[in-house]
Amino acid sequence: MHIDTPWPINIGRRSFLKQALLVAGGIAGWRLLSGCKPDHLSHIKGSIVGADHKTGHLLRNTAALPKPEEILETDVLIIGGGISGLSARRWLSKHTDARVLLLEMDSQPGGNSRYGTNSVSAYPLGAHYLPVPDLRNVELIDFLKECGSIESINEAGLPLYNEYHLCHDPEERLFINGYWQEGLIPETGVPEVEKEQIKRFFREVEEWKQRKGADGLDAFAIPVHSSSNDAAFTELHNISFAKYLDDRKYNAPALHWYLEYSCKDDYGANLLQTSAWAGLHYFAARKGSGVNVTAATILTWPEGNGFLMDALKKQGTQAIRTSCLAWNVQQTAHGATVQCYNTQSRKGLAINAKKVIMATPVAVTKRLLPDEPVYQQLPLADFKHTPWVIANLTINGLPQGKGMPLCWDNVLYGSPSVGYVNANHQQLGSSQEKVITYYLPLVSDDPGGKRREIHEKKYEQWLAEIVAELEKAHPGITPYISHVEIWIWGHGMIMPSPGFINGGSRKAAAAPIDNTLFFAHTDLSGISIFEEAFYQGINAAKQVVASL
Repeated sequence: MHIDTPWPINIGRRSFLKQALLVAGGIAGWRLLSGCKPDHLSHIKGSIVGADHKTGHLLRNTAALPKPEEILETDVLIIGGGISGLSARRWLSKHTDARVLLLEMDSQPGGNSRYGTNSVSAYPLGAHYLPVPDLRNVELIDFLKECGSIESINEAGLPLYNEYHLCHDPEERLFINGYWQEGLIPETGVPEVEKEQIKRFFREVEEWKQRKGADGLDAFAIPVHSSSNDAAFTELHNISFAKYLDDRKYNAPALHWYLEYSCKDDYGANLLQTSAWAGLHYFAARKGSGVNVTAATILTWPEGNGFLMDALKKQGTQAIRTSCLAWNVQQTAHGATVQCYNTQSRKGLAINAKKVIMATPVAVTKRLLPDEPVYQQLPLADFKHTPWVIANLTINGLPQGKGMPLCWDNVLYGSPSVGYVNANHQQLGSSQEKVITYYLPLVSDDPGGKRREIHEKKYEQWLAEIVAELEKAHPGITPYISHVEIWIWGHGMIMPSPGFINGGSRKAAAAPIDNTLFFAHTDLSGISIFEEAFYQGINAAKQVVASL
């Protein structure tokens, strides 16, 4: 595949930066590689602030952790305070009187829906929007009613959405050929023959949206569990999206760029790393409707999906313990005993529970269950995760180029990133001072190696790369940037690679063990989006209630 880009895409970004600095030579290049800011960036304050990978890495040497000084009893223990864990806690709070306790190793729950705040705005540290859901996703619709995103349901059963939660105009733009065009599908300077291919692809998508299997289910649905198992569709799991496009003679560079951008956006993967089923699912599974929305409408907030995370916390009444790392789970005659470590007090804790929901990534779950054969036999190589870098930049003024003005979503054609969102976009009124949230999926054939690399990389190096990219679309932006906060997700999201979603490893990882251990995480869906995490938590909670 060939894509016209502003810089080479066949070499690593780290290598490219080093080469550029060597060519430039002089003190500036030496200062950057040695961890010092170049002079033109010296006014920018900030640091790498998360996530706390060092706490998670304690699981690699649990022999050094202290013995328990306290023992607690509960009916249901949830390990992991991401969206799946919070969703399970909320559902259990509403449907059972059982004692429930949720453990989160970090200082606050939320997973990649966490957010930050400063004097200018709240801003996301990860996930930042929710497409309007299908009316058949009743539990998600009910949740959105509870948190005020849906104001009412009319006689026809259509929801009326809160206008303040719907993404305001202008929604999105693309910087291409030196111009900001409206919308993300490439148009400016794109040859007509490529535009025709783009139209043909989306006609095909509309056909996929309408198709149903012999089982009566939609070919593509959210959650994934609701999709058809008809072989006519499931065969798409086994080939890459790149092969699907090649077989149908979709070879337009502009189309390939847009589809790869989409795969990076939701999956952190390129066209070869994404199954054809997942690639089509991105476009064909969105079927939301309502009084004042279409299937393409999205909900968003300054804090991104942190709004939904806070709502989940409020709607659940059971206890949450933060800064508490679970490091071993052993089944007993009466349930399970979980060994924990309080990272604040540095003391050990044991929790006896009748049921345990493990809302943790599969790689973590495997470490917590050393004596469970099903998990110990799971090939972790099947579960591939892309690291992500999120940067929140506080800017007093944003130099504009030609074309469309600042939107909520702003993407650069040919960039390794997926652009940035304007965290202030939903706020009423206008201000020169803004926070923009920049997203960089570190797509690689060696995610493990990429994870090691990102934790070795210094703040000054990340800062130089991010600012250099923004300068391409906003010449002269550097002096306006006052603060840059960087957040690194080592295991940002699961890749729906060919063969994974319908593979045996995913299904084995999702199956409850001995009516005691239950599992909830987007790893078990194969797609890392809010809707899947929400579903996984409810599914595990229902299994627990049925077994009590």
